Amino acid sequence: MNQQLPPLNALRAFEAAARLNSISLAADELHVTHGAVSRQVRVLEEHLGVALFSKDGRGLKLTDSGIRLRDVSGDVFNRLRSTCAELQQGQADAPFVLACPGSLLARWFIPRLDRLNRELPELRLQLSASEGELDPRRSGVDATLWFAEPPWPADMQVFELAAERIGPVLSPRYAHFAALHQAPAAALLSEPLLHTSSRPQAWPSWAGSNALDASTLKLGQGFEHLYYLLEAAAAGLGVAIAPQQLVADDLTAGRLVAPWGFVETAARLALWVPARRLDKRAQRLAEWLRCELDR
Repeated sequence: MNQQLPPLNALRAFEAAARLNSISLAADELHVTHGAVSRQVRVLEEHLGVALFSKDGRGLKLTDSGIRLRDVSGDVFNRLRSTCAELQQGQADAPFVLACPGSLLARWFIPRLDRLNRELPELRLQLSASEGELDPRRSGVDATLWFAEPPWPADMQVFELAAERIGPVLSPRYAHFAALHQAPAAALLSEPLLHTSSRPQAWPSWAGSNALDASTLKLGQGFEHLYYLLEAAAAGLGVAIAPQQLVADDLTAGRLVAPWGFVETAARLALWVPARRLDKRAQRLAEWLRCELDR
């Protein structure tokens, strides 16, 4: 006795034909030809070694074996349809968990969160912030928004959103503002610069892009995280360096100024989604983020 299951396509064609009592209607439902359904039914009959349909005038009727298989296959396919629908509904009802650095969350994302919730209510976004090393593969996280450099790993779907551009920023409240804001970039070589331990290469990278000797930079007050660094700069404590996206609102409001502009780095602001958990909501979020970054 053949203990192997018949080909799934053959079972699917038979179940539809038996349920609808019509090869033609089954073909329409499955979006295939009449002949394709007939061939699959013959494959199934050959596999089982029994006839499932018999001639009934110009039509067909189920044999006793066909009736028995119809009842079992119909129940199985109905349960499969129901379970798949429940799984899809469960995914739609679950919140979409987005991880991102706390500085990005506080300085760029939260000011736009109300608009995102209005425009993508189906997302049901839940945010997870961290200033440590993010793990986009972490269980319970649907996507990660952060600055990173390619190449991208094969097990992640990465939606590139914008190039990272970094530059020095300072507040009009800073004591040296009048002397610095119209000075050339080289003036910063003699300035004690605010910096962060989470991004030690930011100032040297900027100096190199401006043809300045990075070894002559003078680092002043340090901070553990970028968020605190930018709060210190806004308070007038010195010159900081940051991605343009994270200070865009401060520049618009005049809390910070960027006299020397921004330079592009190799990093990209990107939405990382584990390939095994990719769903349509990630694509919609990526499209929304691109539009928001282009405003």
